[in-house]
Amino acid sequence: MAKAMVQVTLIASPAGRIESHQACVRGLGLRRIGHTVKVLDTPENRGMIKKVAYLLKVGE
Repeated sequence: MAKAMVQVTLIASPAGRIESHQACVRGLGLRRIGHTVKVLDTPENRGMIKKVAYLLKVGE
């Protein structure tokens, strides 16, 4: 059975943001503006996405 994934793209720089927000961006595996990754749709990842939603574009 395939696990649910969510696609996340970094659209703004985390530089100069709160350290915990920078850590969430790194935790999601995002490295540079325009970088897109697919992460598992878990409560932990959803929490990180919600915390830094102003820096991200989220697709299913």
